[in-house]
Amino acid sequence: MNVAPSPRTQVRRGANRADYEQRTIRRILDAGLIAHVGVQTSDGPLVLPMAYGCDDEALYLHGAAANHLLGSGAGHDICASITLLDGLVMARTPFHNSMNYRSVVVRGLATKITDPAAKLQALRIITDHVVPNWDVGRPVSPTDNRKTLVLQMPLTEASAKIRTGDPIDEEHDVEGPWWAGVIPLETRFLAPRTAADCESSRPIPAHYVALEGTRTDER
Repeated sequence: MNVAPSPRTQVRRGANRADYEQRTIRRILDAGLIAHVGVQTSDGPLVLPMAYGCDDEALYLHGAAANHLLGSGAGHDICASITLLDGLVMARTPFHNSMNYRSVVVRGLATKITDPAAKLQALRIITDHVVPNWDVGRPVSPTDNRKTLVLQMPLTEASAKIRTGDPIDEEHDVEGPWWAGVIPLETRFLAPRTAADCESSRPIPAHYVALEGTRTDER
């Protein structure tokens, strides 16, 4: 088994499900849409869901310049977790119910990006990670840039944990009358809906239309 990059990211419970390979971690990050970001603030610990983006070196987070969570996290260690839920694992007894999932935890020092060009690049990464659309709308203005806070955290301390397969029941329950199995889950894109204040004559970008019916991890 590959080795955890640090004691802080070593998976101890269910260690057989851990994966520390960068390609596995990046594959899950690329497939996810939401990171739950944990920060120690002046009011106590706070965890919020946030859009994110990443490249080979860092995870990027953004919000308003007055964002309390990001402002509190800048210059400090923070934690981000991403989870893809693939199925409900229904055992013969609720005690052994579980879930099939792919998850990543990233820990590290959050650094505020102040250079305007670097901020724009990070914002492009975040925007196009969700659905590529940076180049199809109004360009980001200098005012937009000033009003936005962007943090980056390195991917050097990251770990993945993955569960697949059937329930793990006790031997004496296997011959019983109870059903056991997996209820798969998928998140798929539906057809785009034009905003009420958008003229219907304006075409929906083709790559938005092409998303219909695909899974979010097939973007």
